Amino acid sequence: MTREGLAKAGRVLAGLVLASLVGGAADKPAPLDAEHWRKVFARPDHTPTPPNNPATTEKVALGAKLFDDTRLSGDGMTACSTCHQADLSFSDGVDRHVGHDGQPLDRRTPPLWNLAWGLSFFWDGRASSLETQAMVPIENVREMAGDLQTSLRELSSDPQMRRAFAAAFPDDPAVSRDNLAKALAAFQRTLVSPETRFDQWVKGDDKALEPDELAGFSLFVGKGGCVACHQGWRFTDEAFHDIGLPSPDKGRGPVLGVSAANHAFKTPSLRERVWSAPYMHDGSLATFEDVVDHYADRIVKRPTLSADLPQRIELSATERGQLVAFLNTLSSNDPPRPASLPAKAMVAGVGAEAVAASTISQKDRRFSPGAVVLKTGEALRILNDDTRVHNVRVDGPGTSFNSDAQNPGDTVTIGFDQPGHYDVICGIHPQMRLSVDVAQVSSSGKK
Repeated sequence: MTREGLAKAGRVLAGLVLASLVGGAADKPAPLDAEHWRKVFARPDHTPTPPNNPATTEKVALGAKLFDDTRLSGDGMTACSTCHQADLSFSDGVDRHVGHDGQPLDRRTPPLWNLAWGLSFFWDGRASSLETQAMVPIENVREMAGDLQTSLRELSSDPQMRRAFAAAFPDDPAVSRDNLAKALAAFQRTLVSPETRFDQWVKGDDKALEPDELAGFSLFVGKGGCVACHQGWRFTDEAFHDIGLPSPDKGRGPVLGVSAANHAFKTPSLRERVWSAPYMHDGSLATFEDVVDHYADRIVKRPTLSADLPQRIELSATERGQLVAFLNTLSSNDPPRPASLPAKAMVAGVGAEAVAASTISQKDRRFSPGAVVLKTGEALRILNDDTRVHNVRVDGPGTSFNSDAQNPGDTVTIGFDQPGHYDVICGIHPQMRLSVDVAQVSSSGKK
């Protein structure tokens, strides 16, 4: 569907919702028209790319490397992925990230899923393309505090990076600002959220949603009026709304120089949001329950309040729970990790160059083998070859280690410098247990 078509559909949807509220549907919701809503929320069959930055495998791979490269920051310790963490829906799990000045940033780190369909970027929409957006955090003195010229010189001195830029941009192989922005944007466009149970329902599987979840969807598109702004398969109208949060931030207004747009922020997508709490531009709402309660009871009334917000929503405790149940169906059972994102290799207690004596599998929610004997100074490599997200926790003599979320394909390499017994478990699936015994090696090399 064209952008004009989407806009028209959005206006029709908003009108239907508001008309239903005025007409008494808030007291007696109409039956769900499943076929209509399945068409409205159907996913597109391809990902759009701009003609001046077509996607290639080499360009996306370069962008993924740059996304995780700390050389883009002023302190050499911060990367895009520092705040946009894959296992947290490419957000960071806090209300507002602490900036380089030691103070919380003005706004919440937004998730990055499905930005290929975006019309503007940042909470206030001040960037018109992903290429423009990619450079702003790098040069912001409170975010990455990077110096582009310094960063480009460092990247240019790296033979592997020079080859990667040449492969990504064969007609213009320079390690340049423009190519850097294009590579990062090309990678971000590959971050497409996977199908969930809701999408299975959209495709016609009537059993994909539980009764409470389907009731929540009926509320979402009917009595609750949520669909007036959360439209289409991404659940966003790409517009800016004042939703009545008690925040002094003026949002879109100063960007446009239009006071009527004060306190208005971009409608966030609801895809994979289970993993991106807390919510809203300021991270002020901790849970989905808080979000639902805000719209039902806590909206701050002011002249700039969005006309798309229903003036009154009477929701019982049961209905609120049903809305939350539906919102959960828009996220995967585990944090999804795009294939375009390289697997992480985490290291603890040993140099990254060390060769592991043994490799442990995590397939089917079990460590295999379940026990291993090492010598002091040897390392153990644990590979997530499962379809689930895992975590590695190690407790033993002088050692206490807890890895980040370990996504499929990620590895954790752990060095053991002291003899003794170590217990290794998965913090997400505690039934997963690995026994590690490390034997002392004498100066002659014998145990």
